[in-house]
Amino acid sequence: MAPTTSIASMGAHAGREVTLAGWLYNKRDSKKLVFLQIRDGSGICQAVVSRADAGDDAFERAAKLAQECSVRVTGTVVADARSKGGFELHAHKVELVHAPTEEYPISPKEHGVDFLMKRRHLWLRSTKQWATLRVRAAIIRAIREHLDGDGFTCVDAPIFTPSACEGTTTLFKVDYFGEPAFLSQSGQLYMEAAAMALGKVYCFGPAFRAEKSKTRRHLTEFWMVEPEIAYGTMEDSAALAQSLICHVVARVLATCARELEILERDTTGLAKIAAPFPRITYDEAIVTLKAAGHDIEWGGDFGAPDEAVLTAGRTQPLIVTGFPTAIKAFYMKPDPARPEVVLGYDILGPEGAGEIVGGGQRSDDLDHLLAQLAHHELPQQAFEWYLDLRRYGSVPHSGFGIGLERTVAWLCGSPHIRETIPFPRMLEHKEP
Repeated sequence: MAPTTSIASMGAHAGREVTLAGWLYNKRDSKKLVFLQIRDGSGICQAVVSRADAGDDAFERAAKLAQECSVRVTGTVVADARSKGGFELHAHKVELVHAPTEEYPISPKEHGVDFLMKRRHLWLRSTKQWATLRVRAAIIRAIREHLDGDGFTCVDAPIFTPSACEGTTTLFKVDYFGEPAFLSQSGQLYMEAAAMALGKVYCFGPAFRAEKSKTRRHLTEFWMVEPEIAYGTMEDSAALAQSLICHVVARVLATCARELEILERDTTGLAKIAAPFPRITYDEAIVTLKAAGHDIEWGGDFGAPDEAVLTAGRTQPLIVTGFPTAIKAFYMKPDPARPEVVLGYDILGPEGAGEIVGGGQRSDDLDHLLAQLAHHELPQQAFEWYLDLRRYGSVPHSGFGIGLERTVAWLCGSPHIRETIPFPRMLEHKEP
């Protein structure tokens, strides 16, 4: 029997007989030849079924196949420079595993986004969605590879939390055995606790924001990577963020050339990404934005149009430092030389990617945190465990969060973040 192989591994079987197990992606035929586009999750391969070589039965079976029927196709692997994968299969046996019970709804033609989103479970099978998810997987591998190789320990943060991390207005409240609890906005506070035990840590998991936003860069459920460094300064955090981004970009360029080609991604700018990234202060950003005619004053937060102006014409990510204390989270450490701003930063991606990293140094002073909790009207009792980190061996520490989906959107050139996660959750979309 011919061994079953994947399409990605066909090159190792040139001149030999193999079996491909997959699905029919597309088909065209003539009186003597049927060209089957077979996909198996690792790639797409053309299988050529000749009436003369395969016989009438196999030829007629191939000619009757419908889109997305599952099949096993056996034949000889033949090198073909015209094929994108460099090989095609000259088939002599076609086995139908399962025929669709009705016509496949996503045919090879244009469909509206709403139509496709309602059929996301099937839309994933299209080439661009396939390529995007493979790039996403490569980014995840690269992130773990870089952090694990730098001595970080992965620590899982809880999904259920007793209190807010970023702000009370974007919490998803749930019933927790008769008591209120919330879906996590971030694992950061827990990583601060873990850093005091393990030194350098990170969590990699989902976060939830009940933000009623319909922009192309917002999801209600998304994934974040959040490293934390004990005895780390803001500069330590920023240096790690830059090295991580550079590593991720390099690995995606090295391992996802085929996927980026399918996505029609121009990688010229990505190939030039290198640390250190350029920097501006929040003060300088406000001057730039006002000069561009934006209605923003010192103390206002940036929106997508503001970020677009700040990154216009840049090929490198941009670091913005010195944000006002009033618009940052309660745990951020004020700059001792200028308390009205924090020791924090955002990293804005080029090409309209927007904010992909937010980080900085955490307040390590108990009295300051107590004052901040009161100022933000957060319940002290819910944060007693967090305050303990400042009561017992408090040290300077820093970290950041990097949004996985925004990073995927940037590297893939995706116009909307909904295509960067397998099953997106948005304000008006929670199915399938």
